[in-house]
Amino acid sequence: MGIEFVKLQGNGNDFILIDEMKGEIIPEEMKPKFAMLFCDRRFGIGGDGILFISKSETADIRMRLLQPDESEAEMCGNGIRCLVRYASDREYVKEECTVETMAGIIPVKLGYTAEGDFFATITMPTPAFARSEIPATGDSDADYTEEIATYQVYAANTGVPHAVVFVSEIGAIDPEQIGPVIRNHQTFPKGANVNFVEKVADNTLRIRTFERGVESETMSCGTGATASAAVGRKLGYVGNDVLVETKGGPLRISFGETVTMTGPAESVYIGMIQL
Repeated sequence: MGIEFVKLQGNGNDFILIDEMKGEIIPEEMKPKFAMLFCDRRFGIGGDGILFISKSETADIRMRLLQPDESEAEMCGNGIRCLVRYASDREYVKEECTVETMAGIIPVKLGYTAEGDFFATITMPTPAFARSEIPATGDSDADYTEEIATYQVYAANTGVPHAVVFVSEIGAIDPEQIGPVIRNHQTFPKGANVNFVEKVADNTLRIRTFERGVESETMSCGTGATASAAVGRKLGYVGNDVLVETKGGPLRISFGETVTMTGPAESVYIGMIQL
């Protein structure tokens, strides 16, 4: 006996996917420990999280994301792209679909470039800046801004809480050292992902992200790219169409009647967990 899984990645943000469309595969009480064990890159499969795809009563499909620290994330932009890539390959969805997440119903459009590369455009949750919406302590209606460890920190919720720090030279930053200090700051009761951001050209940002739940820097973070662009736009650094360069590749963030994120996703391999 065994459990089939698919490994997928979106700009290097990688996930193990378990298909529960026909019923539960991993018992609910075992999902957190399963994520901790199999996300391990030396003693497990390796990944930034476990995606569970299942049927939904309110959308076309449902996504859950369990993280290496055994927590469950509200949503994940790169994770949704990977989930929809898998769902498209299995013909669970068509060119447009909706995904149920803990952060709400997320509309997605998918397609292929002229070169045959898959991409998906996700309608992201509207960025929230008030402290009560992040969530963060302090004046509930005020935008978040704090000085932490000599850094000016802003914040936005784009489905999950994100701290955003603009720096002059991103190569001089060590997210593994500074990230945990901000991620665990007392003003974030649920913690926060931490993005270090450099403006490298007009409407172009370069970011590095320390992710809550992974507790490490990741190659890319879709909600982090959206939060960084949203804070940058609010501060007047960028406009409505922003290219965000992550370590794993670019993401396009666009602000209009809705906020969208466009990027790639691909299936890496299929495997079997032996029981």
